[in-house]
Amino acid sequence: MAITSFLFVPPAFSSTPGIGTLLCQICLLHFSLSLSPSLSPSMAAWDLSVTVEDLGPDTPPVSLSVTSDLHVGGVILKLVEKTQIKRDWSDHALWWEQKQCWLLRTAWSLEKYGIHADARLHFMPQHKPLKLGLPNGITLRLHACYSSPVFQTVMHICRMLNIRHPEELSLLRPIEEKKKKKDKDSTEEIYDLTEVPLSSGTIHSFSTSRPCLYNGMPAHFADSPQMEAVYKMLSVTQPPPAPEVIAKQYRPASVVDKAHINGRWLDSSRCLMQQGIQENDRLWLRFKYFTFYDIEPKYDVVRLTQLYEQARWAILLEDIDCTEEEMMLFGALQYHISKVSQSEPQMLSSSAAMDDLESALQSLEVKMEGESSSASEMLVETLFICFRPKRLTLKGYKQYWFKFQDTSISYFKSKEESIGEPIQQINLKGCEVAPDVNMAAQKFLIRLLIPAPEGMNEVYLRCENEQQYAQWMAGCRLASKGKSLADNSYQSEIQSIHSFLAMQKTNSSSHGNAPANDESINTHSLVSPRYHKKYKAKQLTPRILDAYQNVAQLSLTDAVMRFIQVWQALPDFGLSYIVVRFKGSRKDEVLGIAPNRLIRIDLGVGDVVKTWRYNNMKQWNVNWDIRQMAIEFEGNVNIAFSCVTADCKIVHEFIGGYIFMSTRSREKSDVLNEELFHKLTGGHEAL
Repeated sequence: MAITSFLFVPPAFSSTPGIGTLLCQICLLHFSLSLSPSLSPSMAAWDLSVTVEDLGPDTPPVSLSVTSDLHVGGVILKLVEKTQIKRDWSDHALWWEQKQCWLLRTAWSLEKYGIHADARLHFMPQHKPLKLGLPNGITLRLHACYSSPVFQTVMHICRMLNIRHPEELSLLRPIEEKKKKKDKDSTEEIYDLTEVPLSSGTIHSFSTSRPCLYNGMPAHFADSPQMEAVYKMLSVTQPPPAPEVIAKQYRPASVVDKAHINGRWLDSSRCLMQQGIQENDRLWLRFKYFTFYDIEPKYDVVRLTQLYEQARWAILLEDIDCTEEEMMLFGALQYHISKVSQSEPQMLSSSAAMDDLESALQSLEVKMEGESSSASEMLVETLFICFRPKRLTLKGYKQYWFKFQDTSISYFKSKEESIGEPIQQINLKGCEVAPDVNMAAQKFLIRLLIPAPEGMNEVYLRCENEQQYAQWMAGCRLASKGKSLADNSYQSEIQSIHSFLAMQKTNSSSHGNAPANDESINTHSLVSPRYHKKYKAKQLTPRILDAYQNVAQLSLTDAVMRFIQVWQALPDFGLSYIVVRFKGSRKDEVLGIAPNRLIRIDLGVGDVVKTWRYNNMKQWNVNWDIRQMAIEFEGNVNIAFSCVTADCKIVHEFIGGYIFMSTRSREKSDVLNEELFHKLTGGHEAL
């Protein structure tokens, strides 16, 4: 029985030889072989057939006379001599069809690889054209490495496109769009980048370093006006899509549909060829891990633009749920970004230096560090509380008298009983705090995930009004970080929350810079199809323009950041779904994978059953024979499940990837620790 833990480092072939390296190795091998009696009387010669891709698909395989002790480099040398084609063969390597692996160790003999006369070998380039769909809908044709692990291939692609922190992205198989009869003859425009020279040298330090830019773009995009135009398409937000374009896109109708999408991610530890990806196949490049680190608008123009586009399509296609008021705000921000991008073609003249996304998204806050605080050290008010509430209902909430002091909240039956022992005291340090607000319905909920030995307990606090919500929300956020209400950032946190809520307010008295009957706004391009059916365009226009006046003064970068901020504030942000079957259960359930926790969700009604945090995880194992994952948490809590809509390797990689993302910090080296990533995500499948 093959059982491995996440600490196992999978065996991998050596890295791809660089330009000229392969021929040097072959020459040295040929020289050493010429000095030794390779054809000894005891070593019989036999024929090996190799298909040379450069000779054309109809050309029969080349037959070579070899011995078992002949090295792979010697086989390549024989092939090169027999083809009599003069060219640079340094990027070529042998692909073993039956074993689905590259023979990259040129010093290994055929016997060591286990190659016999029946082996079907192909001699082909390691870099081949690939059609790559980006989050903004643009399709590129570029050279990608088909022999390196997908993780390295993504790093090369991101370096070419000037996207830092490629560890946050990955490749997945696309979902086909709905095609109508009249669309059959339409041809898609593909932008060709195959002439961009392949990068040489190490790329490991690129992911966190600041790239060298010429006129605001990498050198290979500044070579010609055509290449500059392609870079502009990568770095400038696209206009709002037409409603018919939105309608053609695949839209998940249920959490099961969302789970099927996550089954399409490629394995980061295996190469493209091993996963059946052929030359000129189509893949999508997407942000996979929703922990965005160290965003600097000056250097992350493409990264920030593509992140915004992925967030926008997630909203438009209802991949993530939001309220009607939030949808109007998203529509207003899209409208504003589209208008401003026409006058601000690039996001290089952005607001003040922002070291990472957290500080960027908190640009609304008024920093009060070093000032004395007038905040009270204790909050006492009447609130409503509910434990593990059911979805779409307010039932289960009970009214109590609450006291907030230090980093804990206590609740009592009444104000008079608050001088005695509380019904319960909840320590908020280390908990997770999320908003659940609907301004139109005057719903102000604070969602708390409290760490517990068996997982996490879900608690909702319901506030009566905006002021009460802002105070308690600010207190909960500080307490989760171990800070009390006396901290000098308490008032600035309250002000930030008020500013955030102000974006969702509507004011029908005026529409700022946009008239109520603005014909330049196509409302059905700014909202999801659900609202196309629910409202007419003339009904949506005033509502979107109401929200627009609250964001009309933002710069392009600030508007994009604000869009991402609101996206991140949605309750289901960052959740990737997989349908699983827990051990001992007779029904399928949903596993939600978040940046810092796992969530067990009832498939029928969508209620959260249990939550487990990664920082309480001791280890996780994979039984590759029965395709089952087992996870052990602190407090002797163990869970096991098999995956229904995806391979268990995808879940294994999600967990390990998020743990890897949590190790990134400014105190550590800027070099991306690729070895650690593979150690946490690679696993090892039984042969």
